[in-house]
Amino acid sequence: MAQTDRQSSSFPELVELNVGGQVFVTRLQTLTAVPDSLLGTEFTKHSPADIPRDGKGRFFFDRDGQLFRYILDYLRDSQLFLPEFFRERKRLQREADFFRLPGLSRLLAAADLPGRPGGETEDGGEPEQAEPASPCRAARSPAGGAGYITVGYRGSYTIGRDIQGDAKFRRVARITVCSKISLAKEVFGDTLNESRDPDRPPDKYTSRYYLKFNFLEQAFDRLADAGFHMVACNSTGTCGNDAGDDKLWTSYTEYIFSR
Repeated sequence: MAQTDRQSSSFPELVELNVGGQVFVTRLQTLTAVPDSLLGTEFTKHSPADIPRDGKGRFFFDRDGQLFRYILDYLRDSQLFLPEFFRERKRLQREADFFRLPGLSRLLAAADLPGRPGGETEDGGEPEQAEPASPCRAARSPAGGAGYITVGYRGSYTIGRDIQGDAKFRRVARITVCSKISLAKEVFGDTLNESRDPDRPPDKYTSRYYLKFNFLEQAFDRLADAGFHMVACNSTGTCGNDAGDDKLWTSYTEYIFSR
């Protein structure tokens, strides 16, 4: 027991994981909540040197990063909440089996409808009675993962005689991300460019990150998958120059998301 305690204490209290290219930051206590699980074993009975790492030193697991958030949710409170119309139950059950979480596997097998909590807790007992999840509540992660992310972009568009024929009607120059470091990394993973604000602790905030892609819809999809909902937006536009009958406008828009 003393050896196990020494090995466990050699891990940091806040652990950064790379799961299939998706970055997660969580507490060591969360990863070891189920001692006999794969994560519980790796982070209590092994040393940090025994676990593979990515190029930035994060512990690496070659599994489905999109589904791993549900593994973490279960480890936090031993309950299952899925988004409405969730269509990857069988894949999630495969992940639960891989991470050796029989309690989560039973919950997935027992749930009749997407977003419905049920089944037993990991110790075999009955969980507390929970009300049926609404679409908003079902997609929201437990407390601790809550927060805000502001997505901003600068773009240009042309107003003239033939707007429909202008291929540059909406040209996005760069999509910026302002949020807590850990939230930004959780949602956007390796699509997040950290070069303007590198090596900051996960509990700090930044307004200098930006995305490696230029499609707003792709950013919105990732935020929706992570349980975020847009709560506000604003936009400004200014006329940059005149080119005959056409006027080139530049705009800046911000979208605020909450979970």
